[in-house]
Amino acid sequence: MNPKAETPTALALLRSSSLATVVQQEIERAILHGELAPDAKLNEAQLADKLGVSRGPVREAFRMLEIAGLVRQEKNRGAFVRRIELEEAMEIYTLRAMLEESVGRTLATMIAPAQLKAMHALLDAMARAIKTSDADAYHLLNLEFHDALVEFAGNRKLSAIYRQLINELSLFRRLNFADAKAMPLSAAEHDGIIKAITSGNPERAGRAMREHVLASRERTLHNQTRAKPAHTSPARKVRHA
Repeated sequence: MNPKAETPTALALLRSSSLATVVQQEIERAILHGELAPDAKLNEAQLADKLGVSRGPVREAFRMLEIAGLVRQEKNRGAFVRRIELEEAMEIYTLRAMLEESVGRTLATMIAPAQLKAMHALLDAMARAIKTSDADAYHLLNLEFHDALVEFAGNRKLSAIYRQLINELSLFRRLNFADAKAMPLSAAEHDGIIKAITSGNPERAGRAMREHVLASRERTLHNQTRAKPAHTSPARKVRHA
């Protein structure tokens, strides 16, 4: 077998794989930033044209996004942005609380000074976002805060599962920081998490992280219930006394 004859094929496969990753990242960005709404159909031809690639990398990107929990594919219908319903979102929060409890317990025994310094810098940035009432900035810092703690725990499988859960929650419309009072409350919980981790007590650190996620779950449930339009009965004639 001639190795030189295989080179173009290998390069083509590498290029196709790289293009699929780029396409996946662009579609994922659009989904997580709300540019593509839940249930929106993903048009393969339009995306290929827009991104300047053939349909092959787009199809592969759809497959990867389906595995990541962001897209659903239906036979003979195509690919669609997933919709997460309230019940599923609550289940994700509960699972996330279990994972973050494990992270807190781990970090209480191993977090490094440089990592603690990075976390305090994030807390300071959160405080600045609160002062300017910048809910969008706070939301991104909140995601960065939790992602950093998970990363510091050093378990790659846990990190991968955690990020998939966060991606799925991003599909769910959350109003947690729409209320100006919610940001300071959330920031105080984050400060408590870092203090618990710094204490070196695994039980305290795990509990702080679990309770924070469950509190966020309850805020989400409250906000979604409040935002849901009430069902009204058919109009009736009102008799005045």
